[in-house]
Amino acid sequence: MKRRLIFHIGAHRTATSALQDYLADNKRQLRSRGVVYPFQVRRHLKQMNALFSGRRDPAEFAETLTARADRLGESAHTILLSDEDICMREDLSLLARFREWFDVKIVFTLRRQDTWLESWFFQNIKWQWNANLAHCTFDEFMAQRESFHWIRYDKYVRHLEGLFGAENLILNVMEKEQMPEGPIAAFCDSIGLTDRAGFTEPSHKNASFSPEISEFMRCLPLDAAPVEYRNQLTRACAQIDAKRGRNTKSSERLLPHADRVALMAEYDAGNRALAQRHFDREMLFLEPLPGPDAPLARMELPGDSYALMEEFVAPLLSALIGYRREEAKAKAEAEGTSKGD
Repeated sequence: MKRRLIFHIGAHRTATSALQDYLADNKRQLRSRGVVYPFQVRRHLKQMNALFSGRRDPAEFAETLTARADRLGESAHTILLSDEDICMREDLSLLARFREWFDVKIVFTLRRQDTWLESWFFQNIKWQWNANLAHCTFDEFMAQRESFHWIRYDKYVRHLEGLFGAENLILNVMEKEQMPEGPIAAFCDSIGLTDRAGFTEPSHKNASFSPEISEFMRCLPLDAAPVEYRNQLTRACAQIDAKRGRNTKSSERLLPHADRVALMAEYDAGNRALAQRHFDREMLFLEPLPGPDAPLARMELPGDSYALMEEFVAPLLSALIGYRREEAKAKAEAEGTSKGD
């Protein structure tokens, strides 16, 4: 009997970072349940990139996975790999090759397209890995939404069905009503990991920044900075955001009601077809859209230059100066220790 190999392919903005931390932090507990989360990493991005680039052969990779599971003996019945970037790839036929060696399952979490797009907009500003999206206004971002092919859920899932078989797809819908205990519990339940006694609690990670600090970051060339320095800048912006938001909670909704209704109408036929095929119901998403009076996010910076300096620019520089002092102190301590030895 073949071992089960689960590919968790995303999508982004469905608590994937928190889930990966949870799985990595509970590797021992997973092994005791016969589940291997391999390679001593939080996320299997490098492994997937090596496979899809051709730098790693699927047969060799399958042998490596098997060897790692064999260390636990027959009790290891499942190998789990997680990388949300997988869903961005239009053709996953390479992963279908693993059906030769494993009983392959695909886990894909669906988030309603309007809220996913809003969240993905903020995320691209926060991390700035894609220059085409990092500095867009929301209207410019939405004009590129067809490049996010994987949120045409019906079409994308049909591709997966053709490669892996509908019976091998595990689809979760990210809504409170459909995930009453949260997305991490829903993921674990969906793969049969219902006994989680002794597991560490999941964390809340990678939340979007507020609209105000996001607008500030959108205007900064963070994507031009080396990764380490970019991370410092992002960390500094997080500190500014935390201080500014101590007593307020701003909306992250960007679509006016009429635009939201029109957008979801574009996805309606596909969503209904997928709901009927996989969930035996008419509607894929059950939560109502925000109403016409729902507050919208304000992607605005202070119009007064002194207020901009006081609220954003000066705190950013202060944080960076503090980081440099910390680095200099650590370097001096390390040099002092070396001389003492």
